Amino acid sequence: MKFIQARIQSFLVWRVKYISNRQFIYLISVLIGLMSGIAAVTIKNTVHLVEVMLTEGISDVDDWLYFLYPLLGIIITVLIVQFILRYRVGHGIPAALYAISKGNGNLSKKDTFASIITAAVTVGFGGSVGLEGPTVATTSALGSNIGQLFRMNYKTKTLLIACAAAGALASIFNAPIAAIVFAVEVIMIDLTAASLIPLLLSSASAALTSRFFLGNDVLFHFDLSDVFNSNNVPFYILLGLVCGLISIYFSSVYFSISTALEKIKHRYVRTLVGGSLLGLIIFAFPPLYGEGYGVINALVENDGARVIDQIRFIDIDHTFWMVTFALAAIMLLKVVATTLTLKSGGIGGIFAPTLFMGSTLGFVFARVFNGLGVANLSVTNFTLVSMAGLMAGVLHAPLTAIFLIAEITGGYELFIPLMVTTAIAFITVKYAVPHSVYNMQLAKRGELITHHKDQAVLTLMELKKEIEVNFRTVGPYDSLGDLVKEVSKSSRNLFPVIDDNQQFLGVVTLDDIRTIMFDHDKYDKMVVHELMQAAPEFIYTTDSMETVMNKFESSGAWNLPVLKGEKYVGFVSKSKLFSAYRQLLKDFYEVED
Repeated sequence: MKFIQARIQSFLVWRVKYISNRQFIYLISVLIGLMSGIAAVTIKNTVHLVEVMLTEGISDVDDWLYFLYPLLGIIITVLIVQFILRYRVGHGIPAALYAISKGNGNLSKKDTFASIITAAVTVGFGGSVGLEGPTVATTSALGSNIGQLFRMNYKTKTLLIACAAAGALASIFNAPIAAIVFAVEVIMIDLTAASLIPLLLSSASAALTSRFFLGNDVLFHFDLSDVFNSNNVPFYILLGLVCGLISIYFSSVYFSISTALEKIKHRYVRTLVGGSLLGLIIFAFPPLYGEGYGVINALVENDGARVIDQIRFIDIDHTFWMVTFALAAIMLLKVVATTLTLKSGGIGGIFAPTLFMGSTLGFVFARVFNGLGVANLSVTNFTLVSMAGLMAGVLHAPLTAIFLIAEITGGYELFIPLMVTTAIAFITVKYAVPHSVYNMQLAKRGELITHHKDQAVLTLMELKKEIEVNFRTVGPYDSLGDLVKEVSKSSRNLFPVIDDNQQFLGVVTLDDIRTIMFDHDKYDKMVVHELMQAAPEFIYTTDSMETVMNKFESSGAWNLPVLKGEKYVGFVSKSKLFSAYRQLLKDFYEVED
C-alpha cells in the first residue's frame, strides 16, 4: 500500500510540472467516459444473461416461476447487502446527489461495484425497476474515487461525478446531448465554460465505448414515419395535463407504499411481505417483469396486443376497449411494482419505470381519441411524447426528456410537441409535488443542492463547524465579583449563563456591566441573574443553515446561542458565518484551473 501511495504521489508531482489542471481534467473526463461505457455495457449484459437463464423455455406449467423469481431476487439482494457487502447500497441518483450536497463529493469504493451486483440480481430476477440509477451510482462512484485518488478539490470531484452520470446515460441510450442536459438538470452541476468541455468529452467517449461493444444495438431507436401535425397541438396540451396528473399519482403511490412498508420494522418480514406482493402482481401481469423495454418497443410500434397477450387469469380478446383497459391497468400497476421492489430491499432506479408508464399512457391516450372518432392521432408520436411528459413530471427533468426523445428518434420532428407536453406536465406537477422522487428526502432535510447559488452554498455549510465554544460561562448565582474575574480571563465580550444542568438561562454582555464592573462595593451585593438578559433567539443543533440565517436576520443579533435540546453548546457569530459563506461560494463555483 505504501508503495502504491508513493507512486501516486510521484505521479502527482510529475503531473503538476508537465500537465495543467485543466488539461488533466480533460484527460480524466475521457477516462471516466470510457469507464462509464464499460460499466453500462457490463450491467446491461449481466442482467440480460440472468434473464435469459431464468426465463428462456418457461412453459405454461412453469408459470409460477414468475411469482417466485422476483421474490427470490429481492431476498438474494438483501442477503448480499447484509452478509457480503455489509454496506448500505443507495438507490443510484439520490446517493450521488447526497454525496454532492453533504458528502464533500466523496463516494465509497464499494459504490463502484455494489450497485452493479445488487441491481443485476434484482432486475435479472424480474424486479420491476430500471438499471439507469444503479449505473449512474456506479459511474459516479468511479468519478468520485478518481477525484479522491488525485487529491482534487470538492468542486472538481462534483464535476467528475456529473461527467460520470452523463457518461452513464450517454452509453445506455446513445444520447450524448441528453446526457449532458441530465447532468445539468438532475445532478445540478453548474454549466460553465470550465464544466462544459469535460461533460462533452465524457459523454461522447461513453457513447463511443457503448457503440464499440454493442454497435447500434441500443435499448430503442426509432425512425419516425408520422410527421408532426400542428392541428394536434390541443391534444398535446391535454396530454401534458394528463402526464402531470399521472406524475402526481406516481409520487403519491410511491411515498404511500414506502411509508406503509417502512412501518414493518423487521427487515426480513418487510422483504417477504413486499416481495410476495410483487411476485403476485408480476405473476398476474408478466409485462411488469424487469425493466420493461420490450413493452415500450411494442407500444411504439403500435402493437399493444403483443403486450396484453401475456396477462394471466383474464381471457382478454383483442377488442379495442379491452386492450385499452388492460394497458391502463398495467400502467397504473407499474409504480406499485416498482415501489414494492425498491422498498422490499431490491436495488434499482425509477428512470425505466417512468418511461414504461409514459409509453403506456401515450399509447392509451391516442387509442382512446382515435377510437372515439374525435381525431386521427399518431399512436407512435403520442407514445414517444408521453414518455417525455412523464419524465418531466416524475423526474422533474423536462429538458432531459425533450433531448432524450429527440435523440432516440434521430431528429427534431417532434420538438414542438415535446416542448408543449413537457412544459404543461412540469407546470401541473410542480404545484402538487415540488421535488422529484430523486431529491424529495434531501429537500425535506435541507440537504438538496439546487441551481440557486445562495441556497446551494447554505446547503453546503455545516452548523457544527461554525459553533464557537471559547466562551467563559457563569452561573446565575455567581456574584458580580466572580463575573469580573471571568471577564479578566476572557477575550470575548459575551458570557453565557448556565445552571448546574448545563441549561442555558441567558447572557451577560460586557456592555451590561461596563458602568459597575469597577464598583467594588457591589461585587458581593449583585448576582449574575440580576444582570443577565434573555437571548433574542436560539439556534438548535438540528436547524438547517437556511433557518440559522433567517434567525439572524429576524433577530438583528450578531451572536446567537446554540442549544442541544435545552442545554448550552456554544455560540454562532454572524461575522464567522459570512466569512464561511464567502469562502464556500468561492470554492463551490471555481474548478481547479
